[in-house]
Amino acid sequence: MRSDVEIAAEIKCILSDVDGVLTDGRITYTVEPDQSCRETKSFSVRDGLGIKLWMRSGFHFGIITARKSPLVAHRAKELGIEHLSQGVGDKWAAAQTMMSAMGVTPEQVCYVGDDLPDLCVMRRIALAAVPDDAATDAREFAHWTTRAHGGQGVVREVVERLLRGGDRWNEHLTKED
Repeated sequence: MRSDVEIAAEIKCILSDVDGVLTDGRITYTVEPDQSCRETKSFSVRDGLGIKLWMRSGFHFGIITARKSPLVAHRAKELGIEHLSQGVGDKWAAAQTMMSAMGVTPEQVCYVGDDLPDLCVMRRIALAAVPDDAATDAREFAHWTTRAHGGQGVVREVVERLLRGGDRWNEHLTKED
């Protein structure tokens, strides 16, 4: 069993799914007066801060999701996430493209997913993490399972564990956000 210190020394990039990881996996639709539907999602502010701290530490962060939503694009822009791939059918191909753009190898990547479409990436990277309420198959392939459920700080928990393992957490304790 490798220690968090050993693992953190290798990880330079976190790639994450959205629904079930950055959100609780529910998709809520409301009907507008003109009968069109509007989608809503809820994101954890703790995940947002965790992502910012990860990137401030000089590491890469990217989002890969099978669905396409202007809400996800808005959240990514709000957090300063430059690497966003939506409407993806093959998450491994999208991950390879993103890793190439970031200049990292699979051995330097942590992927946070929660369900079957994520397995193709989880099987090929250094560190696979899942929320506590992830699908059974995803939990079986994961190296780390967070205490948090999807949408409740999963990415923050992973970021904090990696930054603490890499002795990088304390540098953020004196900064104001």
